[in-house]
Amino acid sequence: MGRTVVQLTLIGLQLALASTLPNKDDWDVYSFHINSTVTSRYATTVITSRVVNRMDESKEIEFHVRIPKNAFISKFRMFIDGQVYDGVVKAKEQAQQQYTEAVSRGESAGLVSSVGRTLEEFKTSVTVAAHKKVTFELTYEELMKRTHGKYELQIHARPMQPVRDFKVDVYIHEEAGINFIDVKGGLSTKALANAITKTHVNKQAWVYFYPTVDQQTMCDNCGEQGMNGDLVIVYDVNRNNELGDIKKSGGYFVHHFAPSNLPRISKNVVFVIDKSGSMQGRKIEQTRIALIHILNDLAEDDHFGLITFNANIFSWKLELVQANSKNVESAKNFARNIQATGYTDINQALLQGANMLNTHDREGSASILILLTDGQPTTGVTNLEKIQSNVREAVAGKFPVYCLGFGFDVDFEFLGKMSLQNKGVARRIYVDSDADLQLKGFYEEVATPLLTDVTMIYVGGTNLTQTNFSQYYNGSEIVVAGQITDNDIETFTPQVVAISSNRRLVFSDPNGIVESGQSVSDDLIQRVWAYLTVKQLLDKELQLSGPEKEQVKKEALRLSLKYSFVTPLTSMVVTKPLGETIHVLHKPKESEAPQRRKSSGRQSISRHRGTSTSHRSDNVATTAVERAFESWFSSVDQGEMIDLLQFLKGDRGFYFSRPTGSQSHKKRPTLRETLLDIFIHHYSRHGNLPTDAPLLHRFLLKAENQTVPLCFDVSGHLSLKLLHHPSRELFVNGELDSVANGGFKRIFIHFKTNQHFEIDTKGVTVRDGQTETHHTGQDLVTAGSVTMIMRNNEIDIAAGDMRLVVLVHKKNSIKFLWPVLRQHPSANNTDGLLALKSAVYEEVQQVAATKLKIKNQEINVTSGNANDYSIASPLMMNCWLTSADSALQRPLADFIVPQL
Repeated sequence: MGRTVVQLTLIGLQLALASTLPNKDDWDVYSFHINSTVTSRYATTVITSRVVNRMDESKEIEFHVRIPKNAFISKFRMFIDGQVYDGVVKAKEQAQQQYTEAVSRGESAGLVSSVGRTLEEFKTSVTVAAHKKVTFELTYEELMKRTHGKYELQIHARPMQPVRDFKVDVYIHEEAGINFIDVKGGLSTKALANAITKTHVNKQAWVYFYPTVDQQTMCDNCGEQGMNGDLVIVYDVNRNNELGDIKKSGGYFVHHFAPSNLPRISKNVVFVIDKSGSMQGRKIEQTRIALIHILNDLAEDDHFGLITFNANIFSWKLELVQANSKNVESAKNFARNIQATGYTDINQALLQGANMLNTHDREGSASILILLTDGQPTTGVTNLEKIQSNVREAVAGKFPVYCLGFGFDVDFEFLGKMSLQNKGVARRIYVDSDADLQLKGFYEEVATPLLTDVTMIYVGGTNLTQTNFSQYYNGSEIVVAGQITDNDIETFTPQVVAISSNRRLVFSDPNGIVESGQSVSDDLIQRVWAYLTVKQLLDKELQLSGPEKEQVKKEALRLSLKYSFVTPLTSMVVTKPLGETIHVLHKPKESEAPQRRKSSGRQSISRHRGTSTSHRSDNVATTAVERAFESWFSSVDQGEMIDLLQFLKGDRGFYFSRPTGSQSHKKRPTLRETLLDIFIHHYSRHGNLPTDAPLLHRFLLKAENQTVPLCFDVSGHLSLKLLHHPSRELFVNGELDSVANGGFKRIFIHFKTNQHFEIDTKGVTVRDGQTETHHTGQDLVTAGSVTMIMRNNEIDIAAGDMRLVVLVHKKNSIKFLWPVLRQHPSANNTDGLLALKSAVYEEVQQVAATKLKIKNQEINVTSGNANDYSIASPLMMNCWLTSADSALQRPLADFIVPQL
């Protein structure tokens, strides 16, 4: 069929609205305060935004802030007309029904979504009557983590406009005494210097940031929409006690252990570097730069090894060698010549690295294994659980494994679990201009071991957080919290036992307990314990399976609910005035790739209500249409998005016109009601149902140095040129399927004159000369110099220096294909959709209508969304929607082929 039933969700509906930035007089943020209190390295931050609706009609007002990823939201409330509306934290499963119902009605669900390296977004909205006010108040909590010898409190300020009453107040109280305090970040500039006041007196410090309205437009990312940047408070505490800093309150204690006057331990470190084809280009360049810097920083008594891998394993030396100047220079030359090509054998590379450390077990040293990869295993052992099992067996708990995941093609959950199983951590390296500095920064965190086999002992303590640590590094800190049995301080005795080189050290101090004074509230230390316990239970749950996993998950959920933490196991239901939408807030996991940020600005979505009854004069016809609608509505997938901008262009003014004053107070229609009105209105005008909209497929085109990609629609069943490489006699074409916003039904690969491959969702047909074979399931297929590896939902194809991956996705129980070019051919005469370079654009207009400039040509765009099918678990991304010709900068017809 050349037509398909239209499916629509709220996001698709928003695309059709062609929303723009409001007039600045619509509503006004007249007060924006951020108040952060830090006690015993535990920060509680409250963001308060006060907004007034200056219009003569009701307006939807949005609250949109960013918070640190490491934080847990613990409270959210709104004050409207003397009423307080508190958010309620519930188990995610319990909140899911409200979430699903909200989405099915076309109501936006409040989100906490990952937006970058260190921040998450919190967003919700409420309708405020004419000339009325609303106060939003968000509270979040986080335990400060010490790295590089300091703590950093990150405060992000983005009120979306200059604010007359703008204040950031930070108060820090540390009983151990504050050693130093500094203010950094994008908001700490010369132009804003006189807006910052810093005071430090022994155990206390205050930072005030009170910029004027004019100053709020002066930072690097500030402008007409006011502040947009970070204020970073950097500090450390005095360390006069070897045992560390111990505080107790309300029957709970927290112990911060960070001894500094210790000799460094020489280390054995093996770097395992992915050099498969997907690392080609900027990634491998930055890896080379970082590796050379790291090699320069090795101490002469360190021993090191260097392994690179693709489908094969390459060892610079077969065993660890001392980091003397000769060996370091040789290793740097090896690093300079690392080239990216081929498949990815993570399993064998890690096993070789572990073996290298196991056979070089120097007494009094500390061993570390560091993996850097940007993808998933594609050859050798590819079963993730088997790889984890193999590595765990090889390491045997003798040293930590640190996994660095480059970009978002990695399976971060796989890396995280493997690191935790081996006493390490996983860290994401963001593909950016400073990726080499990120790599070097991580290495510096683990570059100087001071203690190994650290055991924290608490006689008279119970319900303890983690007490065993494989290594303690200079500049870091070990934190343990727990309960004091029967709150009996007299019988509570802390002690730390650890190894320094080959010496056993015992840290103890009967005077180490610091009684809590008025500066520590009764429940603060308890909340530190709860925060740390939940964090560690979530890590533990990732490592377990079966009943043990469920038990740990159950306990993490219980504590999350008890202390009102929004964690990956809980959600916050944002309550609102009667008749308003219900928002449900979820916290993302680090393993989830961040959603692309929508273009900044505030959207007010209204709908004309006064004419809908005029379509109901013919009751018989209306009833028939309603029956047809019910049948259609019940069959569609509410979670999928279809953009109807082109199809509804003629009717858009009717459905989405600005409300008049008399209509503005009416309840916003649900998605179901809006769609039913569309059906009835369309039937009254055209005599048929709007179920034969054009079949559209949406394509994403990544943008260079921009967070938001371009997107464009291709209509109908077309055969498209995916990759043509004439000099290599390689041609890849694809046939679009009949799934709205789906993908490809078949993909054809022609190599030379006699090798042809037809890929569909069932398998691969190979025609090699006169021989034809069919392959299904997991198989290795070769024909000439073309190799295919078939897995459940992925087919890897290598032909010469080209590597293509075909992913199999499923939508509404229908499978389709999506090709991804993982390694571009070295020749520059390639053509096709997969050979397109990243778009280069700049925004030239944001008011009234958004315009982008591409190659000196201004084009109109609207805010859109599209599924990114280039990854195994597709993500919905925001994009700038424009015509195919504008996005491609050439006619779409150039990419259409007459035959496959």
